[in-house]
Amino acid sequence: MKTNPGRFFEDYRIGEVIAHAVPRTVSGGERAVYHALYPARGALYSSDEFARACGLPASPLDDLIAFHTVFGKTVPDISLNAVANLGYAEGRWHRPVWPGDTLRAQSEVIGLKENSNGKSGVVWVRTRGLNQRGELVLDYVRWVMVRKNRETPAPEPVVPKLQAAVPAEALVIPEGLDFSNYDFTLAGEPHRWADYDIGEKIDHVDGVTIEEAEHMLATRLWQNTAKVHFDATFREDGKRLIYGGHVISLARALSFNGLANAQMIVALNGGAHANPCFAGDTVRAWSEVLEKAETAAPGVGAIRLRLVAVRQGAGAFALKDDAGKYRPEVLLDLDYWALMPL
Repeated sequence: MKTNPGRFFEDYRIGEVIAHAVPRTVSGGERAVYHALYPARGALYSSDEFARACGLPASPLDDLIAFHTVFGKTVPDISLNAVANLGYAEGRWHRPVWPGDTLRAQSEVIGLKENSNGKSGVVWVRTRGLNQRGELVLDYVRWVMVRKNRETPAPEPVVPKLQAAVPAEALVIPEGLDFSNYDFTLAGEPHRWADYDIGEKIDHVDGVTIEEAEHMLATRLWQNTAKVHFDATFREDGKRLIYGGHVISLARALSFNGLANAQMIVALNGGAHANPCFAGDTVRAWSEVLEKAETAAPGVGAIRLRLVAVRQGAGAFALKDDAGKYRPEVLLDLDYWALMPL
């Protein structure tokens, strides 16, 4: 048989390293489509001149373009037969991605645990995105629920111990980054690192209704081939599941209103796709300041944020119920570090 039905839970082995197919050279085209799909308008990713004033040689591609590109490479081997992508941890961006860079990905299986129903299991992988010089661009852990295809004995469960958050001292600051002469007028907001308080919550006000066509375009753009995103017969409810990364990028773009100067994502501490998202849902977002740290780079501070996406007109700042479970309107709970002018 020459066609590939994809891997199922029973096909994974602890310690296995999977080299993912089809490297991809990224360009300004990805930036243009990304900015068309989402209300993304971070100054550092929009203007070469602004980026040069911040010590960089030119405007890099948005950090989430790198994430989606690398993630998409992994889907045929990790989550083609997924029930759902469950979460992320220990993610770090190690260097910017520039137009003309070629990205490839590899993943190591670090955890396996069959579900009690015997029909699926959770697979943990550590994925590394590399550029054309073999340099590490980003790495992260994710775990995904994958269907079983045949009856096999359950493997010995291995659940990796993961950091609750990337320590501030482990953040990688892009070479040359300097916010000493940061132009707040051109960036769009006056709020700097010192203006945010730990525990502060910010309602980002705006909302975007997800359309089927936009989701399909975005998911194809990142070459994500997971069946749940395309095949309406793959789910019992007959709905195509919106790619979780689409929700991440949409929420991150909405957070510009209140966090316009959180310019670069440098770490992904944790994340959960709390409930499924479907076409027709209106997505809104809010953020909570979790932690702050200074860095060795001139004028650059690090801010740790919780980004929450909710559907429809749900009340701001509502996350979990009294039993500690995510409320049904919560779509995304994402914990990340970003860089901001002091």
